[in-house]
Amino acid sequence: MALFRSDRARRIQLDQTTVEPRATRAPWSLWADAFGRLSIRALQILLVVTVAAGIVFVIQSLTLVTIPLAIALIIACAFAPVMNWMRKHHVPDLLATVVTLLTIVVVLGGVSWMIVWAVRNQWDDLYKQAQEGIEHLIAWVNTLPFQLFTPEQVQEWTDALTDFVTSSQFGSGALAGVGAVATFLTGCVLLVTILFFFLKDGPRMWEFLLRPFRGESENRARRIGHKTVHVLGSYVRGTATVALVDAVGILIGLLILQVPLAIPLSVLVFLLAFIPIVGATLAGILAASVALVANGWVSALLVVGVVVLVNQLEGNLLQPVLMGRTMKLHAFVILVALAVGTALSGLIGAVLAVPTTAAVWGIIQVWDGPNLPAKWARKKTVKHRAVEASVAS
Repeated sequence: MALFRSDRARRIQLDQTTVEPRATRAPWSLWADAFGRLSIRALQILLVVTVAAGIVFVIQSLTLVTIPLAIALIIACAFAPVMNWMRKHHVPDLLATVVTLLTIVVVLGGVSWMIVWAVRNQWDDLYKQAQEGIEHLIAWVNTLPFQLFTPEQVQEWTDALTDFVTSSQFGSGALAGVGAVATFLTGCVLLVTILFFFLKDGPRMWEFLLRPFRGESENRARRIGHKTVHVLGSYVRGTATVALVDAVGILIGLLILQVPLAIPLSVLVFLLAFIPIVGATLAGILAASVALVANGWVSALLVVGVVVLVNQLEGNLLQPVLMGRTMKLHAFVILVALAVGTALSGLIGAVLAVPTTAAVWGIIQVWDGPNLPAKWARKKTVKHRAVEASVAS
């Protein structure tokens, strides 16, 4: 026992002689322990969050530039195979760009004209049917054993709406709407201009951006660029094809059921299809609402059935074939991306959120090689799990 105590005393004395006095420690040694490393990580996280917040602030402050730039980039990626094909067949860059750009403008302009023409031709009939539908709804509510609202309340709401329409507040809102239209037109002009240069000089722009990189960094940058173009292009082309099939299927159903505004509603289905999950639901609600106002409950239920059937065929057959692994994202990730995009930039943010998220995930998948994801994103094999279990034990 005495020998054990003497050995313990010698160890304590040795530790006391080897431990450096606190007063003589270097200041940076305080960052070497566990709490110091935790503090360093916290500072790094704060720095990253600050930089990210600054980038988001700049993007939101310059939406007139950033949104057309992002949309032009995505459209250019979608038409990259067309441009590459024309370049391989020795078509001059300027001619190929003009042909592609005119095709895009004609298609978008034709869709817009179709919507305006259909709404203008059927608006009077729809207005009369909506008025009759509202009157029927009020009459049905009055037959209920309980009273939802009194005629005085209806008159009060009508007067309030009339006062708002004739007030200066409504006029200022109309002026703000004129300003929004002017901003929209400016953005469209900027979008077409940026798209022209992306289509014509995109490869040269990319080579210019690659100049600072050397060796493995250059190879990684090239992989990232090719993967981004592939993911964004495949997303747009696949989504457009699926949306076109959805729109045609729902258009046939609306025409059979004789629902007013069938063409504008089908075009709206096509556009909303670019917002995954949420877009199909909104399109179905709008189509069913028009059918309810115009034709009644039975027609509305049939429209809902048509929308559900078309969406099931699209989700189970078309998307796996046309999209493949391009959009291999979990539904939870898609919903979070939609929420973040909507919070940052509204409807445009919701449209751009999912392809942006898919492009980021695609970049992660080729970070360490053509088919080699980043180390933290790789799947664990049975061998790796066994090694980790042995280390843990």
